Amino acid sequence: MQLDEQMKCWNQAAVKVLDIRRIVMEAGAQRSSYTLPANGFIYTIRGSAQLQLDGQVYQAERFYMLHGAKSSSLDIQANSDFEYILLYYRAFIAFPRFRKKMLSAQPEGAPFTLQYGFSPSSPMGLLRYLSEMEKAWALRTNLDMLHTKSLFYQFIHEMMVQLAEQEVRTELADPIKQTIRYIQNHYREQVTLELLAEQFNYSSRHLSMRFKRKTGYSPIDYLIQTRIGRARELLVRSDAKLGAIAAEVGYSDVYYFSRIFKKYVGMSPSLYQKKMREEGRTEDRPLHLSESSIGWTLKPRYIDYDNHYQYKDGGFTPMKRKKSSASMIMIAILSLTMLLTACSSGTANTLSAGEGTGASSTNSSSSVTAETGSQENKDNETRTVSTIKGDVIVPANPKRVVVLYLQGDVVALGVKPIATSDVYDGAAYKSELEGVNSLGTWFEPNPEAVIDLDPDLIIVPSEETYNTLKNIAPTVYIPYEKMTTEERLHSIASIFGKEKEAEVLINNLNSKVEESKKTLADAGILDKTISIIEGGLKGMVVVESKQFGRGSQAVYEYLEMKAPKVVQDKIDVVSDEDGSTISMEVLPEYIGDYVFRSVYEGADVLTDNPIWRNIKAVKEGRLIEIDFDFFYYSDIYSINKQLDFVVDKLLSAPRAH
Repeated sequence: MQLDEQMKCWNQAAVKVLDIRRIVMEAGAQRSSYTLPANGFIYTIRGSAQLQLDGQVYQAERFYMLHGAKSSSLDIQANSDFEYILLYYRAFIAFPRFRKKMLSAQPEGAPFTLQYGFSPSSPMGLLRYLSEMEKAWALRTNLDMLHTKSLFYQFIHEMMVQLAEQEVRTELADPIKQTIRYIQNHYREQVTLELLAEQFNYSSRHLSMRFKRKTGYSPIDYLIQTRIGRARELLVRSDAKLGAIAAEVGYSDVYYFSRIFKKYVGMSPSLYQKKMREEGRTEDRPLHLSESSIGWTLKPRYIDYDNHYQYKDGGFTPMKRKKSSASMIMIAILSLTMLLTACSSGTANTLSAGEGTGASSTNSSSSVTAETGSQENKDNETRTVSTIKGDVIVPANPKRVVVLYLQGDVVALGVKPIATSDVYDGAAYKSELEGVNSLGTWFEPNPEAVIDLDPDLIIVPSEETYNTLKNIAPTVYIPYEKMTTEERLHSIASIFGKEKEAEVLINNLNSKVEESKKTLADAGILDKTISIIEGGLKGMVVVESKQFGRGSQAVYEYLEMKAPKVVQDKIDVVSDEDGSTISMEVLPEYIGDYVFRSVYEGADVLTDNPIWRNIKAVKEGRLIEIDFDFFYYSDIYSINKQLDFVVDKLLSAPRAH
């Protein structure tokens, strides 16, 4: 940015001084990887030091000025006793017309994001303004704050004069380099595209486009590969348990970690560890992104100034988690006008609204706004869907549907989406979604991927995801936690005009339930008690709800089988609690005639535990292991398959007496 342009920006800027402090370092002292929390000036008062800002080295003698942008990484090596003034400020272009003009001419940003260092030709003038600001700042009255701001403008004027005299070269802080450094040093924490964009003062879309253009990866994909790279190293070079490794690389849910590891590496963590050790691999460098893709090497040394870490709970109750979302920022406004036209690619009827349900109606319960007749007119038809967020106008014949978590119900209705949230490998409907794009976890979808897909309809299961995606395309929020299976299916069916198909699915399910109950009753099993558990030696969760997943809907809601009294009493009380974590010592009191245990890779092996081994149902062979993937979901497609599994396993197990 030319100096004259910088001056224009400062003239149009609104400024707030955030902090002024004087810092003294002893000779030999170091300050490593300090992240500037705001734009800032560093002015040397005495001594000398080597300053490094985002990898750029500056030799600072007495009266040296350095400017850095927010989130730049600062290293200081004091050669002698070193004293400097640190001034933080925030500034932005105040007038929209000028801001638009400036960003059009200089899309990389204003002078506030420039990086430069120089030795002033008249150092005492700058020192005078800084010293007076320091005194006014210490008093902190309203009048002194006003004085501080007026002195800041005088300081900027003096600096511009001296920059012009010396023709100092300025350069922009590289947001891609900063983003990579941030990811490499914060991958253990919750990192989102919105957080990165906020950190470096860019829109989510702009940062994502620039990052991908320069590296070939999206920021979130780079984050995942960084985590997986570290996990591979730990698997080969340590004996840490899988749960500890998952936590170390940023995944609180060991099962989710295992699944995403397999997705990126091609094998499970345990199989990878075994394979590498058998091959005698002591060195493993799976991630070369920061060197080969970009051309620089960054050391992992970036401290967390603002502490953006946010705990992401998981494990036993992923579908009932209460997630706070501090970093939910509005997605870039893409829809100046929502043209609800059909896009490319058709939908496929993949299952199963019962056999022979026929084609769906496109106008049922809808408000049609285009004439019927031609295919083009049909594609332009819309319907109005009533939701708790108000009426939403959606395409009557959506071609590019994005759905989070509720994909099983959508697939059962014969609709194949173009993208969904991650689906576990063992999900009943996994094969029906072959070739469908994955958008990340259901509660934290990747908005940049959604934007790229240009959907014409989005279906979401939570208020957080609704707020994240609602500006991309017509978005329908389904509050699934407050609905029965039938209510949820009817609600989703109304979006597509498939109410008749939904009714067929529900009738077929009810018929299957009655047949299953009769079969179990004839076998003398229906009146036996069932326990559903998940966990290991350190604690076992006993399911105490009909809505928890893990087969609870199939067993307790539809088959109406009972749990042991200590559990059933809690099942009969409707509450937000889905289960209790108990110790192995008291576990036998919670086990019924049959026990279903949810298992996954990395789950504790219990066969050597004497308490577990002597539980009657386990000892007599009435332990039925259920796959976490398969029983995680509670949509109508999955429940149908789960009922088949439950009935088959109960019939084949030894009879309880």
